[in-house]
This record gives sequence, C-alpha cells and structure tokens, in this order.
Amino acid sequence: MKHIRNFSIIAHIDHGKSTLADRIIQECGAVSEREMTSQMMDTMDIEQERGITIKAQSVRLDYVKDGEHYILNLIDTPGHVDFSYEVSKSLASSDGALLIVDAAQGVEAQTIANVYLALENDLELLPVINKIDLPAAEPERVAEEIETTIGIDASDALMISAKSGIGIHELLDAIVDRIPAPVGDPNAATKAIIYDSWFDPYLGALALVRVFDGQVRKGQQVMLMSNKEQHQVLDLMYPHPLKRQKTSAIESGEIGIVVLGLKEVSTVNVGDTITDAKHPTQESVGEYEPAKPFVFAGIYPIDTDRFEELRDALDKLKLNDSSLSYEPETSVALGFGFRVGFLGMLHMEVVKERLEREFNLDLIATAPSVVYHVYLKDGSMVEVQNPSELPEINHIEHIEEPYVRATVITPTEYLGNIMNLLIGKRGIQEKMDYMNEERVLLEYALPMNEIVVDFYDTLKSISKGYASFDYEPTGFREGDLVKLDLKIAGDVVDALSIIVPRSASLSRGRALVKNMKEIVPRQLFEVAIQASLGNKVIARETVKSMGKNVTAKCYGGDITRKRKLLEKQKAGKKRMKSIGKVQLPQEAFMSVLKMD
Repeated sequence: MKHIRNFSIIAHIDHGKSTLADRIIQECGAVSEREMTSQMMDTMDIEQERGITIKAQSVRLDYVKDGEHYILNLIDTPGHVDFSYEVSKSLASSDGALLIVDAAQGVEAQTIANVYLALENDLELLPVINKIDLPAAEPERVAEEIETTIGIDASDALMISAKSGIGIHELLDAIVDRIPAPVGDPNAATKAIIYDSWFDPYLGALALVRVFDGQVRKGQQVMLMSNKEQHQVLDLMYPHPLKRQKTSAIESGEIGIVVLGLKEVSTVNVGDTITDAKHPTQESVGEYEPAKPFVFAGIYPIDTDRFEELRDALDKLKLNDSSLSYEPETSVALGFGFRVGFLGMLHMEVVKERLEREFNLDLIATAPSVVYHVYLKDGSMVEVQNPSELPEINHIEHIEEPYVRATVITPTEYLGNIMNLLIGKRGIQEKMDYMNEERVLLEYALPMNEIVVDFYDTLKSISKGYASFDYEPTGFREGDLVKLDLKIAGDVVDALSIIVPRSASLSRGRALVKNMKEIVPRQLFEVAIQASLGNKVIARETVKSMGKNVTAKCYGGDITRKRKLLEKQKAGKKRMKSIGKVQLPQEAFMSVLKMD
C-alpha cells in the first residue's frame, strides 16, 4: 500500500486539467506516442467538441522513482459548477488533490469551491500553477493570491506548463513524495466504496470502487450494504484510457472496476459500500449526498408519436448520468413529455444535446424553473416544479423560493456593472473582499430563479469574460411571487407559464408579449397575445391578420360592389377568430428565456 497514490485533479473550468492528465499519462508511458490524442480521458464527443469535462474519469498508471515502482490512480474531474457532484464523488475516494491554478487568470470562484470540497474530505492539497509559459503569466502573483485567498502555503507550489510539458516530471515526483499513501487493513473484512457507476452494453452495470479494507476477489460473493443484495463478482479490471487491464483481485488501497453482471445501474448506487457476503464489515465507509436537481424543465418530442422513444432514451442516459431525474408530465400545448431535473443550465444543454444526437430525437425544452415550497391556508405545504401546477391564489398562504450563495470574482474595473447586475437580480450582499489591488471577491444571496436562465452569460458579457462565478444552495426564503400566464387567441399556453416576483410581473409580462409578437406567425385573423395574473390582463400585443385583396378582381365599376366584398370578408374573419387555432413555432418556448 505504501507504493499507491490516489489523487484527483481539481481546478476552475479551462485551467488545464484535461491537458495535465494527458501529460501525466504520457510521462508514465501508459499510452504510446501513436495512440496519444488530446483530451484522452474525455471520452464523449460533446466533451471533445466543447473542450470541457462532463464526467470524472479514472486511470491507473505506473511510475518509477529512485528505482521504486509506484501505482498512481488519477481522477480527472470537471471544472464547471454544474458538475461539482462529479468532483465531490471523486474526492471522497482520493487521498490528495492537485489544485491547478492558471498562471494568467489566478484564483477563480470554482477554485475556491473545489478547495472547500477537498478540505471537507481531509485531502492533502498540492498547489500547481499551470500555463507558466504564457506571455501574460504571473506565477509569483498567483502564488501570493493562493496564500491570501485560500490560505494554503504556496511557497513550494509547482510551476508547470501542461501544454509544453514543463515541470511534469517534477510534479510526478512531488505526487509520490507529498501525497500520503492510502491507509487500511488488508486482512480485515472487505470494505469498498462505489464512487462511480455506468452501463456497458456488453458487461452490464459497472461499479468503480476504492477498496479501503480487505480485498475484492474474482468469484467472491459480495453484498451491497444499502439493500443487502448479494452478487457474485464476475470480473475485475483496472481503469485505463484505451484498454482495461484485467486482474484477479483489487487490493486494499487500490481503485478498480467491479463487474457484477447487473442489467441496470440503479442497483449499483453511488456511495454504497461493497462488503463480503459471508463475513461482512460492521460499518459502511460513508455516504454521498445524492445529487439534488436545481433546475427543472419540460422536455417534449416535437413528433408526439415518439414519446416512448424519449422514455427509452432517458432510461438509457440515466445509466451513465446518475444525477438525472425525470417523471412524465402532460401539457395542453405540447402533449406528452417529461419533467426533467438538472444540476444547472449547462447540464440541461448537455442532456438535451445528447438526447438529440445519441438517440436521433427532435425535442422542445420549455423554460427552466426551480422548485418552490407553496404553503397553503390549510397548513399544508406542496412542492411545485412546474408553474402550471401552482394552486389557486386564494388557497396560498405564502410561497418560498430557493436561494443560493453566489461567489463572484472580478477585476475591479467591472465591479460597478456586476454589482448592478446582482442587485437587479434581487441579490443581497453578504461579503466583499479585495483579494489584491486588481481583483475583488463578492458573495451575494441570490434567488435561484434569477440565475438559472441567462445570468452566467450576462455576467461574462459585462465583464468581457474575466469574472468567474460559483454558487451553492443555502435553503428557502419567503418571496412575493405570482404566476404569469400567457394567453394566445384567448387560450392559456401552460408550457409558457412562469413564476415571477410581483414587483417585476408588469415588466416581464410586457417583454414576454413583445417577444411573442415577433414569433407567432400571422394568420388570416387577428391574434391577441396577452400576459395575465390570474384573470387580470396586464399586457397585450396583437398580431395583425394577413391581408387578402378580395377586391383585386374588381376593375372599376360601382364602389358599393367593393364594399360588399370587404364586408363579407370582415364577417368571415370574425367567424375565423372564434374557431381559429394558432400553431406555435419551437422558438416560442425559448422566448420566455430572453425577456431581459
């Protein structure tokens, strides 16, 4: 065990985690030059295209230092706030972490959030300053920022460039010297934690485990402690980016893949403990908090006949994304679909794109919303995810909405604009610290509803991309909220209902009907677009009818003849208005997002 090192790579998005993982794999000789590609550990097409890590990946590497052979178990984690669940899973099975900080950009919001996650797991942190070969690099300033902002000694921070390979050998030596070896009893009862699971079409559900005590052997009868189910270990493998290496046992302190031959991944719960069925351990390793969705949106097939295909696609996608949750729902406007829970807006984008690409579906996503706690006058409380489910206003005592603690790090020149944005989003300032003369750290309490749509994009645009953002949920607070309905040709479109603060309802209603007027196609009759609070209409726009020149065939002659034709047309239009149905294009459902 003294020759094993289990460590994760953590950093803010785009600070070079995946590139560093590539260099470490290369330096350890796990992959030949011919087989080497960029982003080796990012296996999904969407990860390669966007240049982001979505799912944490593990790899087992061999390294020799001073004639001694070491095993390095590396976990590359995502950097985006939406995938912090993947980071927390990975850190729980590590003994140390490399904290990567960009030499030009310095400490960012997600850097701080990941440090807190690592400290909660009592991990040894190695500060690593990356991209030191950039013209704008200031490694000394960044080292000082790490010390003042995070409170970690950065005097011996490792200076590297993952892209050009500078300092990688020294980094690997430091991993061996400074990250502690795993502790555990090899002779005790088997105790291993499942920290990831996914579905393989040939092998079934696979569990990625870290063994704390004892060993997991091929052919062993094991028990899952959460549900007391017993299964036989069919096969064992070590993770590798190209070819998994089979083994007969995973020893104490090691990381490996366990094949139990299960047909569904829901049986293999992340955070569960695997132990020996005949001689079980008395206590589990500990549990992860299951992923809690923050953002909910309706996802519907454009072709309503493909509802069952969408259900199958979501079932299969959940096998590889345990944070996904969904339940069937129906909409008058859109038919049958699913209410899907996501960890954030990027997660929603990624899931929708994967459904469309991998399963060849055409989908409509409704405006994202959050969970509200609605307290009724009879003393009960209901959770509402879909605005159309909100009870009648005369039954509601009050509504509570989820709040988050938002951390924003920005250059001082953009401070005024960013504070205006946060106040405009109903933010309450809790903290403001100058990290140095050039950068400020802001902490605000913000309603979750205000950040799920376009907050991140707006923040990036007003700061020219220099501000960074992270958030964590802090609970529910009472708010003066109302349901804003949209009526088209007199009918409420339930998929376009949103919950808004009462103070902003008038401006939101006007913006919504104005946006919809641009989108709703013209008909042979006038179409009224109305925003309403209950039965009270607060904004209206009218889409003019298409003009048909019924007098075109009249060449001169008596004017009364033309008037008769126009009167006849007017009567026909009145009749059409009462029975006409309006077809809404897909953009209408996203126009709710673009009201600011």
